[in-house]
Amino acid sequence: MQTPDLINFGKKYAAAWCSQQPVNVAAYFAENGSLSVNGNVPATGRIEIAKVAKGFMTAFPDLVVMMDRLITTTKGKEFHWTLIGTNSGPGGNGNKVQISGLELWQLDKDGLILESKGSFDTEEYNRQLKEGVRN
Repeated sequence: MQTPDLINFGKKYAAAWCSQQPVNVAAYFAENGSLSVNGNVPATGRIEIAKVAKGFMTAFPDLVVMMDRLITTTKGKEFHWTLIGTNSGPGGNGNKVQISGLELWQLDKDGLILESKGSFDTEEYNRQLKEGVRN
């Protein structure tokens, strides 16, 4: 995948996270693709990946994911993002969260995500869930 195509792919992937439609996120993954977050057991297959997306979308009904940059490294494609939302879903406390992280992608021959290893600062995320974003 050439750079302009990859950038377009990343922007559309971010928009899928904002759609409140978990299947839209899963569609960017290969049928047997996987998504792990902070070293947790990977969600494998589109149905399981959609469940992960649904968890974030439910917790943050106003979820916005922005692509900060997308770069190619020797380890794969790095999708750097920022998540912004209000934890107002079921059981939420109404606190605003803004956290940045990245997903390290391995793409398949069709240009879909075969493997995504996501990471973000869990300690800061949990603090923001409890206290909100610091100004």
